[in-house]
Amino acid sequence: MREVRILVRRGRPGVWTALIVGLAFPAGLHAQAGHDMHGGHAMHGAAMEGGWVMPPMDPTMPMLPGLETAVPPVSAWLPGEGHDPSHFPEALPSAPVDVPDGGLLELEVTTVRKRIAGREYLMYGYNGQIPGPLIRAPRGGTIQVRVTNRIPMETTVHWHGIRLDQEHDGVPGMPHPPIAPGESFTYEIRVPDAGVFWYHPHVREDIQQDLGLHANLVVRDPDAPPPPVNREEVLVLDDLLLADNGRLIPWGQEAPTHAFMGRFGTVMLVNGATDHRIQVRRGEVVRFYLTNVANARTFNVRFGDAAVKLVGSDQGPMERQVMVPSVVIGPSERYVVDVHFPDEGEVEITNTIQAIDYFRGLFFPEVTPLATVAVGDGVAPSSGSGVITGVAQGGEDHGVAFRILASDPVVEADRVRFREHLTRAPDHTLVATMRHRNLPNAIVLSMEIDTLYVPPMEWNDAMPEMNWLSTGKQVEWILREEGTGREGEEIDWDFRVGDLVKLRVFNDPRSFHPMNHPVHIHGQRFLVVARDGVVQENLVWKDTAIVPTGSTMDLLVEMSNPGEWMVHCHIAEHLHTGMHFHFTVAER
Repeated sequence: MREVRILVRRGRPGVWTALIVGLAFPAGLHAQAGHDMHGGHAMHGAAMEGGWVMPPMDPTMPMLPGLETAVPPVSAWLPGEGHDPSHFPEALPSAPVDVPDGGLLELEVTTVRKRIAGREYLMYGYNGQIPGPLIRAPRGGTIQVRVTNRIPMETTVHWHGIRLDQEHDGVPGMPHPPIAPGESFTYEIRVPDAGVFWYHPHVREDIQQDLGLHANLVVRDPDAPPPPVNREEVLVLDDLLLADNGRLIPWGQEAPTHAFMGRFGTVMLVNGATDHRIQVRRGEVVRFYLTNVANARTFNVRFGDAAVKLVGSDQGPMERQVMVPSVVIGPSERYVVDVHFPDEGEVEITNTIQAIDYFRGLFFPEVTPLATVAVGDGVAPSSGSGVITGVAQGGEDHGVAFRILASDPVVEADRVRFREHLTRAPDHTLVATMRHRNLPNAIVLSMEIDTLYVPPMEWNDAMPEMNWLSTGKQVEWILREEGTGREGEEIDWDFRVGDLVKLRVFNDPRSFHPMNHPVHIHGQRFLVVARDGVVQENLVWKDTAIVPTGSTMDLLVEMSNPGEWMVHCHIAEHLHTGMHFHFTVAER
């Protein structure tokens, strides 16, 4: 049969149609035969030189000439190599813990034994849990968390999205060094804002976060009424890269592998499990708190045919609630949605995407199960689970409230002061790009073919061999300041508390390997005010937002927190291959 290819010139800017409204496919539509990325070549899963294991590839995908036995030019690393997994405690599921204002939480970083899809792996956990404890703290308070490091690597804890004091932000050397094995450090965490935050390492997070060091920290407003839902559920979205035979694909010791696209997993995890199930009653409205902790994967989360209402994101509620068919959530983003379950039966929560096959020039739908909601008979129970609010929501019928797309007058009034800034010129412009050196010639030649399509979003790893072989020794991801040409840590920005800074980020589609980037700003909060020149009217406070390839995103950053703060891409491999810089906010 003759192959049909879609040939689109490399570098053509992609079109980003919506941030939240994702791709919708009919229920039950799965990847076409021949596109199962869990298939592989004969050597995939077998040990190679230096302990490397090749990641799975489509069995019909040709290997690049000269790379049949190639391995990344760094040492292969696995946790607990040579140790019997049975000697380590079994990982526990996440459990909520309330920490009052002035309270202290002891948090240990340990090696645990985790069962995934019937096989045991050595991973890392906070207090033996994957995800770690769900910390609940009151808005306006200050809590302490004493972290003791029991793993054989240095570590830190970054309190993602919280406008805390800079010295406790968890960035190595700013000012505190990483926590050495066997040592402890006490973080003092001031929590001025209500919202859904999370915590994770900022030392080789491509390894440590991927191995289980991640969890939510929820800041509750004690005066806020509970939401009009029957129960709350936390969904921590992740993936893990396994070989065809179930072995973990090693990580790079001296530098990350998968430097092109980031490390896409082959197994999807929700709350650390492949078979996460939720029991609800017919007629219930459930509030889901979604957090994407994956190294690189952007999810498009669909709740079957159930009605979904978007109510909030990283740092609070939307100005106006809106119905959506699915939720696009990039690495480190959070979204809050209410979902109504009026009918009995099972509702499958899926990652529903349009994958790409570069070698054939084809797109194909791919629907991967994430979790299952079992909707039982009867009406909503007398009490519901308040995992976030800490209170039971009760058994009322919230169907009427669900159908109302509410606006929050307090939130809308807060946004009024920013309206005049929505269309003004940016104060600074950043360009996202990359450079490379010493890559194998076969990879360079393949990537430089100018008939490859450049998608706005990389939903899947369509080049697993080339991605695996690219490392931080060969690939450098860059944030470049337009006008000055300064790159990375050469960028020198100084602001004062109270400044409203408009930052434009352009994701250059002409770079060697264009890739979408989730941009994260430490210590401050921002509004996404425009995408590709289209002003955004429904504003929400964010700390991370994804920029598709070829797109431009305008951020209005409220400089409210003094200190020296980091900007970086939250694809873990991009962070650790240079895509970061710092800026300073001084007291006024």
